[in-house]
Amino acid sequence: MEKKIGKNVSSGAKKVERVEEEKKSTLQAEAEKPAKKQTKKSAQPKKSPKQSKKTVAKKQAVKREEKAAAKRLEAAKEKAAKKEKKLIKKAELKQKKMEKKAALKAKKAEHKAELLAKKAERKQAKMEKKAALKEKKLERKAEKTARRELLKNESKAEKQKRLEREKRERTALKRQKHESREKAREQKAKAREAARERRSDGRKHKREQKTERKKNRAGYGGWLAAVISLGAACLVLATIVTAGAMRMSDMDADTANGYHATLFEMVSVSEDMDNNLSKLRVSAGANEQRKLLTEILVDSALMESALERIPVDAATSTDISSFVNKTGAYARRLLGKLASGIALDETEKLTIEYLHKISSRLYTELNTLATTMTEKEFREFLEGKEGSVSQKFGEIGNGTQEQPEETLDAPFANEGNVGTNSLNALEEVSASRAEELARDYFNAYHVKDVQFTGETVTSQAECYNFLLTDENDVEIYAQITKKGGKLAFFETYEVCTQKNFDLETCDTLAREFLTSLGMHNPEAVWLCDTGMSADITYVSNVDGVRVYADMVRVRVCESKGRVVGMDAMQYLLNYGEREFDIAIPEMDARAYLAAELVPYEVHLAYVPVDGVEMLCYEYACTYGEEEFVVYLSAMTGEEVQVYRVQDSARGRYLR
Repeated sequence: MEKKIGKNVSSGAKKVERVEEEKKSTLQAEAEKPAKKQTKKSAQPKKSPKQSKKTVAKKQAVKREEKAAAKRLEAAKEKAAKKEKKLIKKAELKQKKMEKKAALKAKKAEHKAELLAKKAERKQAKMEKKAALKEKKLERKAEKTARRELLKNESKAEKQKRLEREKRERTALKRQKHESREKAREQKAKAREAARERRSDGRKHKREQKTERKKNRAGYGGWLAAVISLGAACLVLATIVTAGAMRMSDMDADTANGYHATLFEMVSVSEDMDNNLSKLRVSAGANEQRKLLTEILVDSALMESALERIPVDAATSTDISSFVNKTGAYARRLLGKLASGIALDETEKLTIEYLHKISSRLYTELNTLATTMTEKEFREFLEGKEGSVSQKFGEIGNGTQEQPEETLDAPFANEGNVGTNSLNALEEVSASRAEELARDYFNAYHVKDVQFTGETVTSQAECYNFLLTDENDVEIYAQITKKGGKLAFFETYEVCTQKNFDLETCDTLAREFLTSLGMHNPEAVWLCDTGMSADITYVSNVDGVRVYADMVRVRVCESKGRVVGMDAMQYLLNYGEREFDIAIPEMDARAYLAAELVPYEVHLAYVPVDGVEMLCYEYACTYGEEEFVVYLSAMTGEEVQVYRVQDSARGRYLR
């Protein structure tokens, strides 16, 4: 300031004084201002307004630039992260693709290895099969050579027996094939029967519901009162309901007429079937037989269809349908036999006679029912009520269950106890002891589990029942007697599918099994080859005399070569000591045979007749092409019993 003042001095002391006073007034004014503002002004140098705005704008621009830079940096970071993520994903996809490609390559290599292994297995199997065929061919050649050597020394009687046995075996194999086909058809028929039974139950349930609705239908008194009270509108409604009821009545009438027509159709078809079966009984020409069997097959299908439409109960439907299906299946089987150029034999003629007998009765009863029942009885039948019509249908169903004439699988079978019950003399065993004995009896069967399933009580014996399971989960049902703990019966639930053992080998296996049970003197009196199993009947042999009351029946599986069934109850009841007394020699007794019979084998036999044992001569005879077994009393020569030997698909049997 001093310099400034010095520069401005130009006019003397006054001017100096004036300047000093201005200075003092300025200093005083500044001293009177607030200290805060003074401090601020003193701390910061005074700036021009124009210079301060530029600085602020510059700072704001810097801040904006910093924010923009920060945003750009964040965007760059995000872009870099996305790019990195994309690269990672691309790398992962590439890795997965490479892994998938490697897995596919490995799978192809594995498949190729499997194909090579299978090819090697097939090649090995082919070589083994070829070797087996070669070995089998050599075996057959050796068998043929041995057979030729054996036949050189064969007697005439042995040759005749061999030829008969081979013929029976061929016949059994052939019929077994027919039987397997028939079983398949029977299974289909059973499936149809089950479906029809379900439909019949459904129809019966619907009829019961309809009957119940009719019972619960409201009375007409309240309805009439409502009509009177409601007037014309209700009369219109009543008219609609009445028209609907009339339509329902017409529908019921149509249904009843349909059932009537079905019943008369059954009568017509059963008449035609009966007529064709009657003709078939006496027909001898193959062409006529084929024609009649074809018509019978068609009749059985028509009868089956009609039976499905008639509202009979399930049991009756099953009974009638079973007969119809069996008739159709048998007709189909005989048609196949005739197509092969084989004539019908005597056994099949007897079966046709039996089918005709049942069919004739079926037609007669259906015709009687259709012509004698009243409209009321038929309507009750349709409504599911018990009455004369339903009762008649039940009788018709029961009539179709009649069995053909009884046949036997061995002489004097099913005679039971004929003297003192031998089991009564033995001590009673407990159930636990019986279980131990059961395990011992089936020791060779590798039994892993034994279950006690109860007891069986009959007038002749009491038995413990057991269910045994072997290592292959095959079940064996066995009965052990309370008295003595003897094995009285057993049956194995096992299917035999191949023929690996002949009848003679099965006989040897059965004898070994009986010996293990303590039966040391069995004699085979009846051998029957059913195709896949051998049924052999044994009796005791006491000093050369066959004792038929001591009978044991054994079944041997020809696939596995082991005993799969036995019934020794008759043996256990009757076995004991006996005394024999012969009054006339065999040659004298032979004179009592019919002149037409030619005996080729004779034995002494103790046979049960009407609960009493008799000593007889047993003659195996022929009459032309037929075979008979005749028993003559060894005391008087009187004829005691005559059996006719017949062949069937299930082997030989007696009638």
